[in-house]
Amino acid sequence: MKTEDGRAEDERVNWLSSIPFFLMHFVPLLALVTGVTWGSVVLCIALYVVRMFFITAGYHRYFAHRSYKLGRGMQFVMALGGTLAAQKGVLWWAGHHRDHHLYADQPEDIHSPRKGFWWSHVGWFLSDKYKSTPTDRITDFSIYPELRWLDKYCLVPPALLAILILAIGGWSALFIGFFLSTILLYHGVFTINSLSHVFGRRRFATTDTSRNNWFLALITLGEGWHNNHHHYRSSANQGFYWWEYDVSFYVLKILSVVGLVRGIRKPPVEVLVKNRIEKGVFDFGMFEARFAQGMRALEAAKARGGVYYEKKLRKLERLVARAKASAGEMSRHSQIVQEMRRHLHVKQVA
Repeated sequence: MKTEDGRAEDERVNWLSSIPFFLMHFVPLLALVTGVTWGSVVLCIALYVVRMFFITAGYHRYFAHRSYKLGRGMQFVMALGGTLAAQKGVLWWAGHHRDHHLYADQPEDIHSPRKGFWWSHVGWFLSDKYKSTPTDRITDFSIYPELRWLDKYCLVPPALLAILILAIGGWSALFIGFFLSTILLYHGVFTINSLSHVFGRRRFATTDTSRNNWFLALITLGEGWHNNHHHYRSSANQGFYWWEYDVSFYVLKILSVVGLVRGIRKPPVEVLVKNRIEKGVFDFGMFEARFAQGMRALEAAKARGGVYYEKKLRKLERLVARAKASAGEMSRHSQIVQEMRRHLHVKQVA
């Protein structure tokens, strides 16, 4: 059943269950009463960076994309480190992320910015629709009982971390060191969902609107090279060139030297030269997005009328006419594109 805003009932924010998430944003303000120490500021930065690594290198590049290999013990450490970020369980996170890549910027995409900033940034996971773990998407890791336990009791590790910080560092360490860093970590990671398909540059033609953004790469230890990632998602490095800083990958390389990480995947040479927009490859993803925007503008012009809008209408109709052949081709091949997405998804997580 659709609501007045066009969303299904289970796609609306569940305000009751979301109360803890919103209340967390006010907790650091309590430091105005307790005071802020330099130690708590350093702890805030350290917890942000360390837990960001476990999310980006662990939850994302390992569990969602299997871009390198780990022993079972180290695999558990990666899962536990990501769980400390309080972004739900490892199987939940990685399973839903695989769906994002399977349907990127399509109606089935779980957090496409085409549904609005609010939805892509926080709305999707605050709704009831995606509360459960998509076990059918993460069968390769759900066979491990320790990962299932972490996924089911995902709030236990961050709660214990908060208690430990309070016991050792006091209230300032809890409010600033733990809570503020957790909130910053939330929104740092969420910008990849909400902004990296909107702001930045495209190097590769993909079937989505992913962008490379240097600032998002800075605050997420390398995740901002998102167009690179969507072009070849099974790569452990998202910065494909030396000037594209990718701190998470640098740490993985160090861990590989000491034998904790192995089988690191990088994009083959042919991948780096394939589908380069600068070489004249047709950018299907942006065409599809802009065509949809043009159609919405055309409908708005028809609804409002008037001389100005009649001119705009005629201009848009000419643009639509020129794009008609491409649109027809796009429609005829839509099923092929979806089959390609499924094939690549299965191939790259294998």
